[in-house]
Amino acid sequence: MERLMMMQLRKWKESRRRKPLILWGSRQVGKTWLMKEFGRVCFRNVAYVSFYNNKRIAAVFEQDYDVRRILNALEIELHMKISATDTLLVFDEVQSAMKVVESLKYFCEDAPEYAVIAAGSLLGVAVHEGISFPVGKVDELHLYPMSFEEYLLAMDETALAGYLKDWKNPEINLFGERYRDYLREYLYVGGMPEAVDAFRQDRDPIAVREIQEAIVRQYEGDFGKHVSPSQLPRIRMTWNAIPSQLAKENRKFFFGQIKPGGRMKEFEIAIQWLVDAGLVYRVNKVTKPGMPLKSYVDMAAFKLFLLDVGLLGAMSNLDFQSVLHGNDVFEEFKGALAEQYVLQQLISATKYTPYYYAGEKSTYETDFLVQRGSDIVPIEVKAEENLKSKSLQVYVEKFHPGYAVRVSMSGAREQNWMVNIPLWAVQAL
Repeated sequence: MERLMMMQLRKWKESRRRKPLILWGSRQVGKTWLMKEFGRVCFRNVAYVSFYNNKRIAAVFEQDYDVRRILNALEIELHMKISATDTLLVFDEVQSAMKVVESLKYFCEDAPEYAVIAAGSLLGVAVHEGISFPVGKVDELHLYPMSFEEYLLAMDETALAGYLKDWKNPEINLFGERYRDYLREYLYVGGMPEAVDAFRQDRDPIAVREIQEAIVRQYEGDFGKHVSPSQLPRIRMTWNAIPSQLAKENRKFFFGQIKPGGRMKEFEIAIQWLVDAGLVYRVNKVTKPGMPLKSYVDMAAFKLFLLDVGLLGAMSNLDFQSVLHGNDVFEEFKGALAEQYVLQQLISATKYTPYYYAGEKSTYETDFLVQRGSDIVPIEVKAEENLKSKSLQVYVEKFHPGYAVRVSMSGAREQNWMVNIPLWAVQAL
């Protein structure tokens, strides 16, 4: 299946200012496959090393950071010649050998001619535990679950995927029904590559759900392996509370819903661990929609989303027919799925950092705010074609933004005070 990051990797390979690359991403988003496929397509050889339970190779990096010595040792270990001109060096699962991350500084300074990629599923957690990160000596890319565009490519809908580059393309409305059908599938399947591949091959929602549940179990298994006993209960409580928190009309995270009397101080380390692990996205509230948004962050108010809409459905026990066709019981949760989906596309397919804003006493709320050049753009998310945008209209009347967006299942169109972008084309914002 095609991953759009392959284009960015090609650019990295050809860059005259190339540094060793760190590929960030949570477990099961496809990092290992992408690195190997990139090496297969763009290099003659791939020198792949996984440091998971591999103490012998990890010990090569413990002695010192003499790059020539390290390369010689790797050649002996891998039984291959590592060439600067046609070999891709891949260091995988480096959270198990953090000296490897520190060595990237010396690959940058002493052997910049070598193409090196490092990745690790819990690398973000390890970095925040105090290792010496090679700031300024590495390039960085973030791999996320497959976007809706990548999902269409996996379903051999290359033309439909191509039209998503511009939400004003007439085909965005012309093929609206096909986009809606695929989008409803995506809300169930999500973007975890194994789940997408299973659905692509067999169209079996039961097999997809089994894969999703297995991934959730793997994540929960990581809690026990990498978390201190004192923090483990709080991480589990926070993780398990996310679906019910998103099911509320007001999706702001309330600690009192985790346990009676719960306070932020009690759970802030647990939340940060889940964010560092790449399992949770934190969307902060801003106190005013001013430039730059980051300067107005209210650290005490935020929403938490999962890394993938399909996993949200699995943790919420949503069945395929309800997501595909809807029912009365499902109606209230549609908004949560739609917001999760939009947040996921904004993070994976754009350069925007989403925030949100709520009026005094929460009389109205923008689902998301993004900074687009010199504009602060409010985004309201509608799960279906109910186009009443009271909160967005109140925001527009108060702050007079140059650009306001409603995202819904309705077709693309511009109005005098806002634009409607279809859910399937939100990445073209």
